[in-house]
Amino acid sequence: MQVTLKGSSMICPAQDTPKQNQWISNLDMVMTMYHFPLVYFYKPNGSSDFFKSQVLKEALSKALVPFYPMAGRLGTDENGRIQIICNGEGALFLEAETTSAIDDFGDFAPSSKLRQLVPTVDHSADISTHPLVISQVTTFKCGGVCLGIGIHHTMADGTSVFSFINGWSEIALGLSLSVAPLIDRTLLRARVPPTPTFYHVEYDPSPSLKTFSSLSESHSHPKPLSVSTFKITKDQIYTLKAKSIKNEKTTKYSTHNILAAHIWRCASKARGLLDDQATKLYIPTNGRSRLRPPLSSGYLGNVLVTTASIALSGNLQSEPFTNTIDRVQNAVRRMDNEYLRSALDYLEKLPDVTSVKHGAHTFECPNLYIISWMRLPVHDADFGWGRPMYMGPANVVHEGKIYLLPSPADDGSLSLVACLQISHMKHFQKHLYQGLIPIDKIKSRF
Repeated sequence: MQVTLKGSSMICPAQDTPKQNQWISNLDMVMTMYHFPLVYFYKPNGSSDFFKSQVLKEALSKALVPFYPMAGRLGTDENGRIQIICNGEGALFLEAETTSAIDDFGDFAPSSKLRQLVPTVDHSADISTHPLVISQVTTFKCGGVCLGIGIHHTMADGTSVFSFINGWSEIALGLSLSVAPLIDRTLLRARVPPTPTFYHVEYDPSPSLKTFSSLSESHSHPKPLSVSTFKITKDQIYTLKAKSIKNEKTTKYSTHNILAAHIWRCASKARGLLDDQATKLYIPTNGRSRLRPPLSSGYLGNVLVTTASIALSGNLQSEPFTNTIDRVQNAVRRMDNEYLRSALDYLEKLPDVTSVKHGAHTFECPNLYIISWMRLPVHDADFGWGRPMYMGPANVVHEGKIYLLPSPADDGSLSLVACLQISHMKHFQKHLYQGLIPIDKIKSRF
């Protein structure tokens, strides 16, 4: 696919904004230093001004007033700690076109082709040189449009990202912000003195892959990866839920925890892990409502605290399904105010907080990282020409990462985006869908 750049602008806030250096929390510090790439696809609606760039630019300029840190740059303080330099230098806005059509993307599985629809940044350069928000409007030959957006992960988690993007769209419609940004990262300072009260397994190194001695040499070489999208219908989710019920007194499990348990088991089977292989499941949780007092949903920054559970592959594959769900549910339930405050204190006491940053080494086989956007307003970005027909990550480059995305049709179905080794993907697909077959249909086969 060839994408031709037609214009480039740096969009600054429409009004004067505070010029200051802002401290960032330890939860910001442990985020990977990159722009998370998202793509929004829109079908043409027959309007003569469909996705007119001037409308988007003016709305972005206005949005950067209440969200003014997004118009700044990263820098360091006198101790070398990263901070936000609120200088109003602006957000990058590109305009492009391609002779391809939206239909050429099929099921929109993240790929290098999709990645061309989001601006790129040289993250090896000085952190103060690149914008924190980058966007690109690409027009297709079919008349459709893709809005590609990258937001630096140090600045925002998923909740903040969608709050900003949806706020941008509300301003384009002439509306007031439905969620006002709360700009005060000191709310997540550690206690004085820092007093962690829990053991934080989520920051321990991930289990490494056990291999037969004859395979150890080949294991040192990176394995080719594949990214696939799997559709899961509402009925299939109900089927999985039915398998989590043992009797009338059975604990009720959330859809998320049931899915996470199923995915963890399927990945372990697909990877052919040894029975005594430890595997670690990571699940990022939104701490805003878990803290006391709760943080506003508009808090601008990262309030992601990752919970984790470790199990032996053999146990996952042989134990009752509800036991695996309990593992997930117990890990998620412990993420209360005291645990989150303990995590902040634990990070504060580390000699180098960046030493526990998660990355490719964290989630790769035999481990897993499941990110759920099922409850986030990911399809609300209507800039005046309708809601997106699709929204999702532009690419996924870390093996072991799984995304759960709600359907744009709001019909209770979802998409599962998985990045696994090529040799494991077919097996994962088989086990995933086998588990979604109703029990009565399985019995009817015999």
